[in-house]
Amino acid sequence: MEHQWFRALLYLRLGFILSLLARIGYCKHTSSSFSELGNHRYVTEEYFQKYDTLIDHVFQDFISDEVSHSSNKNQTFVPKLSILQRQLIGEGSHRRLTSSIRIEINPEALSKLYFHLCKSIIIERLPSGVFADPFELQHLTERGVFSDASVFGDTDLELPTVRANRSVVEAHMALDPSTKNVWDLNFEIPLHIRYPPLGNDGYTRVEFGSPDLLLYCNIERDSSYQSLIFSSTNDGVGSSFDAIVWDVPSGIVKHTKFVSVVTFISAVIGAFAILMACVFYSDVSVYNGSKES
Repeated sequence: MEHQWFRALLYLRLGFILSLLARIGYCKHTSSSFSELGNHRYVTEEYFQKYDTLIDHVFQDFISDEVSHSSNKNQTFVPKLSILQRQLIGEGSHRRLTSSIRIEINPEALSKLYFHLCKSIIIERLPSGVFADPFELQHLTERGVFSDASVFGDTDLELPTVRANRSVVEAHMALDPSTKNVWDLNFEIPLHIRYPPLGNDGYTRVEFGSPDLLLYCNIERDSSYQSLIFSSTNDGVGSSFDAIVWDVPSGIVKHTKFVSVVTFISAVIGAFAILMACVFYSDVSVYNGSKES
């Protein structure tokens, strides 16, 4: 019996060690595949190491300045990025932002360059009051919807809008290099709403802007590979959709006093009911004890 217990313990330790080695190997493989993006796995990661909050014009300058050092210098390789459709679907406080994006490459560039590896980087700058759950994005990555995805900024899911900062979703999608000159990307990002501040008409309007799109490619030239990043913020993105608006129900300012009074009265009545129940229970217990004696 003792010998069997020792063997079981030994197998358990060996299994733990093998699992640990496998995770280390996977992490090295994953991080090495993003090594061309610099010292960071995500583009947005470097921004939030420099800045505490998301400011749109600062983020755009960061993309233009920080990413441009490895951007495209070949004029023939100028992809055209266009947003075909954007839609917010679902009901209530949990919805999904669906997007359909097309990436087109000049056929002349394809005839001169050999694409070894390409992927798209989609950066959604979420408006105030909206957040994405990192665990849901991880689940989508495990299902193969994204090759990688993460949330940056304020990831505290319990904070109300007035106390939370904005957040950013960065998702990576692998592209098939055998495709001729057009890539069509269709994906959705699950979103949730925070508790909005009080308003005058019972609703708070949340508006979504266009995402930032980057195309990252390893291109073979002169028996070597050259990494190119094309950023949509430099040349603009063609789009054919109206602004997406999410009308979120919120409290009304003029109802504040009435709600406060009703809440206070309810709390007093509840406390009094609990007190009476405790007194009644103690009297019943004393009466039953004296009756039994």
